[in-house]
Amino acid sequence: MGCFFSKRRKAEKESQPEGEEEQPKQYSWDQREKVDPKDYMFSGLKDETVGRLPGQVAGQQFLIQDCENCNIYIFDHSATITIDDCANCVIFLGPVKGSVFFRNCRDCKCTLACQQFRVRDCRKLEVFLCCATQPIIESSTNIRFGCFQWYYPELAFQFKDAGLSIFNNTWSNIHDFTPVSGELNWSLLPEGAVVQDHVPLPATEELKAVRISTEANRSIVPVSRGQRPKSSDESCLVVLFAGDYTIANARKLIDEMVGKGFFLVQTKEVSMKAEDAQRVFGEKAPDFLPLLSKGPVIALEFSGDGAVEGCHLIVNEIFNGTKVQDFIDVSFFFFLYLFLRERQSVSRGGAETERETQNPKEVPGPKLSAQSPTWGSNSRTTRS
Repeated sequence: MGCFFSKRRKAEKESQPEGEEEQPKQYSWDQREKVDPKDYMFSGLKDETVGRLPGQVAGQQFLIQDCENCNIYIFDHSATITIDDCANCVIFLGPVKGSVFFRNCRDCKCTLACQQFRVRDCRKLEVFLCCATQPIIESSTNIRFGCFQWYYPELAFQFKDAGLSIFNNTWSNIHDFTPVSGELNWSLLPEGAVVQDHVPLPATEELKAVRISTEANRSIVPVSRGQRPKSSDESCLVVLFAGDYTIANARKLIDEMVGKGFFLVQTKEVSMKAEDAQRVFGEKAPDFLPLLSKGPVIALEFSGDGAVEGCHLIVNEIFNGTKVQDFIDVSFFFFLYLFLRERQSVSRGGAETERETQNPKEVPGPKLSAQSPTWGSNSRTTRS
């Protein structure tokens, strides 16, 4: 008794014409385009301006090392990026699906977006950051952070390709693994810092072809105040449920509120489960469950005297007025709710104490909590 397949292979071999060699089998990995690591690396450069245009990295890993006095621009999404032993460099990194890791760098100025951000053995870095998880510094000094503020036409699609949300940005929530008593190894850049003063636009003809803007109102990532001290105790939280125009309406609301002098504190895009809805919406949770099943919600926190009333007026004017017909299909409107909370006056010292007592090793996740500063249990709910 023999194997059927062995007999078939023997018959196929006997039927093969003499002198014709059997072709090796082709597998899917044999047909992949060969990747040259040198195409995804800047190494040993000095006094140069270099970069990669949209489509030239396409999700690959990238390495930047041993560069000095260089301007480096990666206008594409990537898997991970490591920056080692660089000094006096200007660096822009498009969306990174995984981690960006700076090691043994000094006097660098950067703008970047990533899932994870880590700095080790570095000094004097300035970073305009969009990071989905808590940024980490270790054995580093004089690290200064600002909010990501950048635009070019391909950037929004690159965020999607990297799996990053423009609304999930914890740029100011820094954790220092190696704090020094009485000293602060990191700080926030001045709120009025001009991005181009730190990370100038590229000067080479090739890279100038990318149509860049660093204006706050054009930034792909909403420019938020993060953990800066608030000038007002009044806050307003807006939650937008999933629909065809969710992102566009979120951006429109941000522009209107900021244009009227209110501050965008923070943003969040998150999928909510039934238990999350129960904590946030209380007894009204069953009414929200069908809306939550359509996709993640976008939450926007604004602050400033009169923020509650101002937000009501803007929402009623833009989303419920007759002129909104050109902006959104009202019959498919995803229902905008305001969760309002009039905060109790808290001294700055109390706020600092609250921050210090939080678990520093806990990386913020997407889960909403009624105990968080934004999702208060005493919120008032208004449907508009």
